[in-house]
Amino acid sequence: MGREFLQGISNYLLIRMNANKLLFPAESFDIVLCLQNGISAFHINRKVLVREAIRVIRYGGLVLFSTYAEKFWNDRLEWFRIQSGAGLLGRIIPEKTGHGTIVCDDGFTAYTLNSLDFIRLTEDIPDITVNMEEVDESSLFCVIKKIS
Repeated sequence: MGREFLQGISNYLLIRMNANKLLFPAESFDIVLCLQNGISAFHINRKVLVREAIRVIRYGGLVLFSTYAEKFWNDRLEWFRIQSGAGLLGRIIPEKTGHGTIVCDDGFTAYTLNSLDFIRLTEDIPDITVNMEEVDESSLFCVIKKIS
């Protein structure tokens, strides 16, 4: 899908790899982005994912993780209901869905992290600062800065 979307563009590189074991050398990037609740969508060890993102940024660099703000729950759930109704994912299981988690009968599960979740994921990592920023009552960003 990425190749199709980028057709006609020459200055890009698509690489598929395990987000918990990036093939890039340490301190390769100024910024690492994991947006649209990717920290949930990957269904991998979140603590390892955070550490790996920090490993590949330079000192002074930033890692940004976004998830959904609690105030956005009703809008998000409605979006998933539309996706389910269109057959893009399974039927939402109401008794398992709530408090930031959406569970479908096809095995799809989406979680939402909150500020405390991000703090717990980063609390034992040295040489970083962590700030939480909510944007438009829809997104919550965990902004991690690597300091020397």
